[in-house]
Amino acid sequence: MSKIDTVRSEMFAAMKAKDKPRKDALSVLLTVLKNAQIDGGHELTEDEANAVIRKEIRQTQETIDMAPADRTDIREEAAARIRVYQEFVPAEMNEEQIRAVITEVLGELGISQPTAKDKGKIMKNLMPRVKGKADGKLVNQVLGTMMG
Repeated sequence: MSKIDTVRSEMFAAMKAKDKPRKDALSVLLTVLKNAQIDGGHELTEDEANAVIRKEIRQTQETIDMAPADRTDIREEAAARIRVYQEFVPAEMNEEQIRAVITEVLGELGISQPTAKDKGKIMKNLMPRVKGKADGKLVNQVLGTMMG
């Protein structure tokens, strides 16, 4: 069952349960996924669908970050939407998991003390392994702490 079908069936379940906030969040997510599929011209792979959902989570988080402090209604609605969206993507890797993948890549490349000039080579091998599973900024941060 595709991610679109899963979201659609969850949306119908929310409608039957008369859970309007959940139904609204799923409706937005379904639209975003369908638009990505139309733009791509093919059925979304699991990784592509996860990337689309993560992007929607980031954008919704920006809504929270930019909303005035006194607009708790906006903040709460966006936070509720994020909780719903997170049900449809695997949990992102934490620092420890990222560090383990970086160590693996360094071993394969034969680099014991990574330096700034090794960064391009490391990232080229590292990013395909963590793409869609880890936040790029966090990966960059963890790698930075491991460099000499």
